[in-house]
Amino acid sequence: MTMADRPAVPRQTPSAPGNGGEDPRRTPPSTRRRILTLLIVVLLIGIPAGYLAISAKQSRDSGRDKEGKAAATGLTEGWPSRVTRRIYDVPIPAYSADVAYYETNSWKISKLYVQFVTSQDGLDTFLGRIGTSRSSLEQGKVTISTKEAAAVGWQLGAGAESKWAGTVHRHPRPEPVQDITVDFANKAHPKVYIVSTVTP
Repeated sequence: MTMADRPAVPRQTPSAPGNGGEDPRRTPPSTRRRILTLLIVVLLIGIPAGYLAISAKQSRDSGRDKEGKAAATGLTEGWPSRVTRRIYDVPIPAYSADVAYYETNSWKISKLYVQFVTSQDGLDTFLGRIGTSRSSLEQGKVTISTKEAAAVGWQLGAGAESKWAGTVHRHPRPEPVQDITVDFANKAHPKVYIVSTVTP
């Protein structure tokens, strides 16, 4: 038999040792699945965690802003809760404006500071509900102390003396004692300041 008569033997591509003849550049399907699963897990955990971190930072910043404003004036804009108004006997008239309050508590004494702007009828209604009247207001008198006014940034007693009037209304204990001062600079819409003190 001559060389030309011998059958042709197919040539084999040499493979890397230990890879079973597979192309080393191809990633096995099982490895691809593991990588894809890991990527999904990272996205599912990482994205919500990122949102939570951003939200927490924004909440902290907002809280600091609110604390800063509260520290500056002591007052919170808006109406005290109904329960708080009932405890301190501060029946703010309906349709009042510029309402704000501040409450302090200790084991000895509790105080509620409230301000609001009302009408002449609203003032009469307010005074009547707490058990007093406009006749009890002493012209030119500021009944809230300088120290208490400073605690919430109130500037009482400034300007013409005739625009101020005040009274101290006392209930039988344990009902509150109320220091009330009214600013009549705008006669149609007087501004009421009250510090209601409860002593157990």
